[in-house]
Amino acid sequence: MSKTKPSAQAQLSLCTSTSIFANRDDLGLAAGKRAEQLLVDLLKDQDSVRVVFAAAPSQNEALAYLQSSSIIDWSRVSAFHMDEYVGLPKDSDQSFGHYLRTTIFDNVSFHDVNFLNGNADPDAECERYSKLLNVAPIDLVLMGIGENGHIAFNDPPVADFEDPLTVKQVELDEACRTQQVNDGCFAKFEDVPTHAYTLTIPTLMSARFLVCSVPGSTKSAAVSKMFLGPVSASCPASVLRLHSNCFCFFDAQSAVELI
Repeated sequence: MSKTKPSAQAQLSLCTSTSIFANRDDLGLAAGKRAEQLLVDLLKDQDSVRVVFAAAPSQNEALAYLQSSSIIDWSRVSAFHMDEYVGLPKDSDQSFGHYLRTTIFDNVSFHDVNFLNGNADPDAECERYSKLLNVAPIDLVLMGIGENGHIAFNDPPVADFEDPLTVKQVELDEACRTQQVNDGCFAKFEDVPTHAYTLTIPTLMSARFLVCSVPGSTKSAAVSKMFLGPVSASCPASVLRLHSNCFCFFDAQSAVELI
């Protein structure tokens, strides 16, 4: 593991910890171990912990490690997910709820799991899920960033660092929908839903800790903008530089412009 060596501009504001690994397996292992330790430490001081999970291939390795952990008391952890497509069938393999059920939610004994319903009335569903999230602070978010720099489904056209909402429905931009095809989640662009629910940027930034996993060469341009450009909604992930407890994990391909 090695620390990044960013430019002088990027040194003005960095995440709490920014680490680069040789490959995505090492990245995922390190991210999983960091999340595990955070959960264990939080559970020493709190009766329960609330965690938001991203559903994306970038999370595969970290979630595989977490579900194998023998030191996390999952019975005291409440789980949420950060975004969901609008209009996909409930049992669709492409739904984020399905991804999280198969990668972790069905494999450990959470206290409770809270799903977004992509087939509910949009206004009612945003209100329902916002109420669930706002009952108590979010302790930990496990996340990635998109090829267009999005966090959750806050693409540049809809990203708002001062968003008054907790959860909202958004229209996905072309780059975001293309990424879903690149990631192998959909066979072709036309199959990707046009709208989704997402936790807003202030909701994500309100979490006590963030663990951000970003593997692969397709993310290198976004990573460069994230650290070497301005903190701006044109690259929503750049806001992570302002979080006091954000731990970012990259591989040599995603961080090629930072090395």
